[in-house]
Amino acid sequence: MQPVDDRRYSPLFVKFIHHFNGDRDYYECHEVLEELWMEEGRDPLYQGLLQVAVALYHHRNGNVNGARKLFRGALGKLEYQPEDALGIDLAAFRQDARARLDVLEELKEPPFPEQHLDIRVLDPLLQERVEAMGREVRIEQRGKTGKRGE
Repeated sequence: MQPVDDRRYSPLFVKFIHHFNGDRDYYECHEVLEELWMEEGRDPLYQGLLQVAVALYHHRNGNVNGARKLFRGALGKLEYQPEDALGIDLAAFRQDARARLDVLEELKEPPFPEQHLDIRVLDPLLQERVEAMGREVRIEQRGKTGKRGE
């Protein structure tokens, strides 16, 4: 795995992975990663990840043509990125996104069953940060509902 400078794990990137793999809130994935994408000079790697999340959001909401278009654009941006970019298994992610696009390309009539993708985290530091964010979110949710313990 390529060494990743600790600074690369922006809280926005950690939040993106948390939403993508955890609560599957693809709209929120878009919101947080778009902010990071703009901060990072519109890096195509972030844009490709962002487009996969938006493709899944469109698919969930019945816009299969929009999902196909975004998957195609995302794969073009992710194609030449390192296999372990940003501490994630980008090679597997690209393969999964390609497989999902292939399924969507074959489907001509509804229903278009939703299928989630996962981002496999390779770097233990990044994994720990994503897990910590998940714990923080659960604590916040319990505080809002008044529940104690888990």
